[in-house]
Amino acid sequence: MSESPTTAPPAAPSTGAALVAEAFGTLLLVSATIGTALFASGFGAGTDASNKGVGFLGIALAVGLAVVVGTYAFGPLSGGHFNPAVTLGLAAAGRFPWKGVAAYIAAQVVGGLVATTLLVLVSLSGPNDFLTKAETAGFASNGWGTLSPAGFGIGGAIIVETLFTLLFLAVFLGVTHPTRGTRFAGLAIGLTLTLIHLATIPVDFTSVNPARSIATAVYGGTTALGQLWVFIVFPILGAMVAGFAYKALFDGTKQAAAPPAL
Repeated sequence: MSESPTTAPPAAPSTGAALVAEAFGTLLLVSATIGTALFASGFGAGTDASNKGVGFLGIALAVGLAVVVGTYAFGPLSGGHFNPAVTLGLAAAGRFPWKGVAAYIAAQVVGGLVATTLLVLVSLSGPNDFLTKAETAGFASNGWGTLSPAGFGIGGAIIVETLFTLLFLAVFLGVTHPTRGTRFAGLAIGLTLTLIHLATIPVDFTSVNPARSIATAVYGGTTALGQLWVFIVFPILGAMVAGFAYKALFDGTKQAAAPPAL
């Protein structure tokens, strides 16, 4: 009996394909999140019975759904980062090459900027100076003080961005682990981001993603641009701490033969 011919494994995605996938995934995430915040979150507000706005819950779900879809669509090509903090956290954990970080971050920032630029073009056709009002309100930018939905200060924003990005990266690193991960990683990541947004949108409109913050700040006015540094520095700080800590705690050379019994 002749042996059946073997099928060659599919070729690994090229660097160009990975970068395009990161840009498209970030575009999907930012356009869904900010589009929901601008167009749907308060739709019908002030008309009581006819209020059809999705509110903070809708924004949180939009983030989670976008990440789930993007992870399964583009993750096989690029790993599905869609976030500079994720890329840096993975590099710190030894799961992504440092030499590829700059290109990934550039692709993510470009994808986010394309998303908000397209949303600006949509807003141009809005009624009653829609775009002007959206830009005056900050264009869904992250921030504290006047840009915080509930009026929180800079201290709250710093703690939220550091802590929740750290927690997000810990989940991301766990569910995507090469030996301990799960095929449902995309779902777990999306649900984690939904939970994070449900908890923190009132504080600073939730970033945990510098690409998302940059994309909105460029259209959000001088206050948003002046506060942008917090939403670059502290998500990255939280992600790097998570990456180095995860590698030291869970991926060291000395590991127990089996987890302790519960």
